Amino acid sequence: MIQSMTGYGKAVVAYGDKKINVEVKSLNSKTLDLTARICPLYREKEMEIRQTVAKALERGKVDFSLWIEKHVTSETIPINATLMKNYYSQICDIVANTGIPEPQDIFSTLLKMPDVMTKTEVEVLTDEEWAAASEAVKIALDLLIDFRCQEGAALYKKFEEKIDNIEALLASIEPYEKCRVEKIRQRIIDGLASIPEVDYDKNRLEQELIYYIEKLDISEEKQRLTNHLSYFRETMKEEGHGVGKKLGFIAQEMGREINTTGSKSNQAEMQNIVVKMKDELEQIKEQVLNAL
Repeated sequence: MIQSMTGYGKAVVAYGDKKINVEVKSLNSKTLDLTARICPLYREKEMEIRQTVAKALERGKVDFSLWIEKHVTSETIPINATLMKNYYSQICDIVANTGIPEPQDIFSTLLKMPDVMTKTEVEVLTDEEWAAASEAVKIALDLLIDFRCQEGAALYKKFEEKIDNIEALLASIEPYEKCRVEKIRQRIIDGLASIPEVDYDKNRLEQELIYYIEKLDISEEKQRLTNHLSYFRETMKEEGHGVGKKLGFIAQEMGREINTTGSKSNQAEMQNIVVKMKDELEQIKEQVLNAL
């Protein structure tokens, strides 16, 4: 069944005092165009993440984000009391030796000194935390694929409607096609009859009419277009890769047959029907760009 390239998925997984957030968005694109924003702790896993996303989503303009939210208590930065005492001792020595007055708010001054409130511990990504983050990535991708399937079902319904419309329009050509041969023949004969001084061979006229009418015959175009419509329906039901691209190629072939039918239609009613078929096909081509 068709999938759309439009999708969205978000997952939040708790790990210790953290919330691991993963958000994935996708739009249509000819190839996979992946933009990844990953918080520093998980940067070492970027290649693995990219491979996972590429395998799951295949095509599309994909926006991937992974970030961490921490509880406020875990963000508290401890004051380095030992370093603060050393700074205070140095300030007192400078005041005693130089006569420079001691700052009025000595505590605020000390807090602004280098490294007094600097967090020096380095976070390390553990296997357990990475397992939790991987689960968040998997959930977000699964949700996005579910979204794509829902959008694909809507596309399927839209395509069926447009294919039905083209089939109905193609069938509506037949009455005009049958009567136009006699109209062409009668128009030529009437034209010749309006010129009395012209003498013509009736047998030769019939031969020329047959040749002319054969050139305007659209039986083959109708048959090929019917085949393309059936193939389009079959392809929509296929499982696997590249269904959207295949549907695009079939739509191009349908366009060729409709255009040829239009060029051979020398009757206003038939040309109006061809214009309507082109309109339906154009809507299919626009939507096919979003099919995976």
